[in-house]
Amino acid sequence: MNTQWKTPLFGALIEHVNKKPISFHVPGHKYGRIIQSEANDLFEQILKMDATELSGLDDLHSPVGVILEAEALLGELYQTMKSYFLVNGSTVGNLAMIMAACEEGTIVLVQRNCHKSVLNALSLAKVRPVFLEPEYDQNWKVASGIKIETVKEAIQLYPEAKAIILTYPNYYGMVNELQEIINLAHFRHIPVLVDEAHGPHFIIGNPFPTSAVQLGADIVVQSAHKTLPALTMGSFLHVNSRVIPVNKVKEYLEIFQSSSPSYPIMASLDLARKYIATYENGDKSFLLSEITHFKEELTKIPTIKVLDYPNNQGDLLKVTIQSRCGLSGYQLQSRFEKVAIYTELADPFNVLFILPLLKEGQCYPLAETVLKIKEALEGLTFKEENEEFRIYNQKISTLAIPYQEMADLGTKDIVIAEAMGLVCAETITPYPPGIPLLLKGERITVDRLNQLEWLLKSGAKFQGGSLLKWGLLKVYRTT
Repeated sequence: MNTQWKTPLFGALIEHVNKKPISFHVPGHKYGRIIQSEANDLFEQILKMDATELSGLDDLHSPVGVILEAEALLGELYQTMKSYFLVNGSTVGNLAMIMAACEEGTIVLVQRNCHKSVLNALSLAKVRPVFLEPEYDQNWKVASGIKIETVKEAIQLYPEAKAIILTYPNYYGMVNELQEIINLAHFRHIPVLVDEAHGPHFIIGNPFPTSAVQLGADIVVQSAHKTLPALTMGSFLHVNSRVIPVNKVKEYLEIFQSSSPSYPIMASLDLARKYIATYENGDKSFLLSEITHFKEELTKIPTIKVLDYPNNQGDLLKVTIQSRCGLSGYQLQSRFEKVAIYTELADPFNVLFILPLLKEGQCYPLAETVLKIKEALEGLTFKEENEEFRIYNQKISTLAIPYQEMADLGTKDIVIAEAMGLVCAETITPYPPGIPLLLKGERITVDRLNQLEWLLKSGAKFQGGSLLKWGLLKVYRTT
């Protein structure tokens, strides 16, 4: 029997549940016996599995039994030196990998359109980040990945760099020249850390992109819950590095992860690993057929456009559409929600769908979705749109104020239009996708300012920037 069919942690939990245990331990719901009556129908079964570190159920922070076996199966599947279950999302993986790889005061190259958790880790590590600006795709009107030429230039300018942190794929499923970047970085003895939150399913192979794990990255973090059937916050961390000690990664995971990890989340990771490990060619053929048909039906709707990846390289589970009827992405999303179609995100131009990783014979209401989208767009007419949105940000930039000095500086609130050239004292993040627009400690350029004002007018939602609704930004007093 193929060992990947095993689910040791999930099996141990089921065995425990079948004993009908009487709890005199945490959690307080006592396997669901102490719960509000109105929640019984929804929570009853899952709470039976919400256990703690009991005999036979192992310990995430010091595994010797079923969790150790489940993580070993994960490492065997992804062909890694060591793989870990994460119960606090890819956020905790990004924190742990960056803290393990980056020492205070060292220069670290960072892809600028990274998730906010990467920036939080840089701040905690008190490194000197050098930000690499991604390319801007005019058709999609989004930032994609960084070019190998940008990385070459950055290494020439900062040969003492101790790590490079990349995001692959971007939120929309777009990929870049990751293999070339990894090869260059390793040639210069620079470890490569990859936030592959949206790519845990890439190991099923062509026509999906190749996983950063397979391309040789030193540490890779994946959100299993994003595209695999795992519970929210369930993620993986993979180590394949000769220069970053595994024990150091483990140490930071123990620091940042909950000391009371969720057994339902861990069990779902065990099941998700089995799901992808047993994905067969017949499943992939079925999936690709369903995706192709779904996109073909969408292209028949004249008031929207289905985007194609540059060079046909990208994540096929992501489908991005744009309006051809004068609506913004936010307005499109709002119309879809009125017919109960809930998408992953909208931006000023796009709406992003994340499709399920179907296996052969599984049903998903894709045809029904097309009908509902037609209903949502009924009465709208086609409008030709050729708007270009140009970005002229620096390809390579640094913080104007080091992390170590920020705490000693005062701040002031200033009208947005007058903030150009000043240093931002807060991180402003359009959410979703959670990619910061302005960084704390970064000098505010005219392009960033124009982007912010444009996003505010278009109805974007932000994390950070508590004064934006009054037209104000928080900046540092530097004089």
